[in-house]
Amino acid sequence: MVAAPRCPLLPPPRSVDLAVIGAGVAGCTVAAALRLDGWSGSISLLEIGRGSGGRCATRRSRLDPELQVNHGAPFFNLRASTPPRLIDPLAESGSIARYTEVIRSLNGDGRIDDPIVDGFSEGALWSGNGSMDALCQGLLAIATADQAPTELHYSTLVRHLEPNGQGSALRWTLRDSTGAVIGEARWVVLSGTLLAHPRCQMVFDWDAIPLEVAAQLRGDPKLQMAQRHLAGMKAQASSNLLLTLPTATAQHWLKQPWRILQCDDSAQQRWGLRRISLQALPSGRAAVVVESSPAFARQHQDVYGSRSSAALLLGAKPPAQAEAAVLDALEQALQGALQLPTEGAERQLMRWGAAFPEAPGLPQNLMLCSESAIGFCGDAIAGDGFGRVEGALRSAETLASQLSALL
Repeated sequence: MVAAPRCPLLPPPRSVDLAVIGAGVAGCTVAAALRLDGWSGSISLLEIGRGSGGRCATRRSRLDPELQVNHGAPFFNLRASTPPRLIDPLAESGSIARYTEVIRSLNGDGRIDDPIVDGFSEGALWSGNGSMDALCQGLLAIATADQAPTELHYSTLVRHLEPNGQGSALRWTLRDSTGAVIGEARWVVLSGTLLAHPRCQMVFDWDAIPLEVAAQLRGDPKLQMAQRHLAGMKAQASSNLLLTLPTATAQHWLKQPWRILQCDDSAQQRWGLRRISLQALPSGRAAVVVESSPAFARQHQDVYGSRSSAALLLGAKPPAQAEAAVLDALEQALQGALQLPTEGAERQLMRWGAAFPEAPGLPQNLMLCSESAIGFCGDAIAGDGFGRVEGALRSAETLASQLSALL
């Protein structure tokens, strides 16, 4: 599988035809779908994290080559009768495979029972083949096939969107938090909501919402309407505890008759947990990913993991004692719910600020603002799969079909 070339930044005055902000599932899908449509222009994907995938990323370590933890979504589901068109090429290339691990549920009495209908476990279940990041790696392989000019830029925070010119002469200048130019693009796609939503002010203390400023500069009513819709969206956050268990401790976990444990409403209320994922690692170790309930995440909305992209690039570094307190609370809740040991575990906190968008999403008629050469995709777009990976795939494919007629 061929990955897109990695670059830390676009060296000014580098100019591309299309800049995609965010290299999660939606961002990678729009690039891949455009290539399937036969478009051969230059694409740059600008990703704040250290790799592609977003909430479908896999945590790895240079110091521990055997470590790979699916710390966001452990799988994804497709509920509509007709799958997204990229599913077949992804499956044929071996990038994704059917998810066949055992899913069970946990109730407030601590009893493990049959799976429940939670919106994320029905329909056809898929995962990245080997690890979840294989999904986006497969999409990037399609986007870079036949030497297509596609670049992926990691650890790149777009802080300012600056429109210049009018009509066919319109160009977008992208700047970082210091105001330095990252690059220039004829078209821009936002595959997430951070640059359009007031949480960037509340959490990261930004003085303005980047897309709101850009929409005012453009004076485009459609873009202004799209921005207002995105700014008004609500979403549930998730605080995730990542545990890497040593062999002696892992053996107790790996005997469990499940690999995904859904927490029903009573379990969420009692322990503040939403879902638990158990993943076997080489050498007899195991990883456990503990998703908090939305209520728990709201109570700790200002606490990001010290090793997260939000902390490293956005300056959202909580006091060490606050992070430790959240880690302790989640670990104690896990022990209380399952009565399983966690001795010797390495711990890490990941927080998704908008993990689960709430309806209504951005109407599809606002996902492409052609007068301003800007488009939107992701699980926050209304339609089939809203709020899930399926929605990210479908919205990006729809946007790519619209863009290919204009680019």
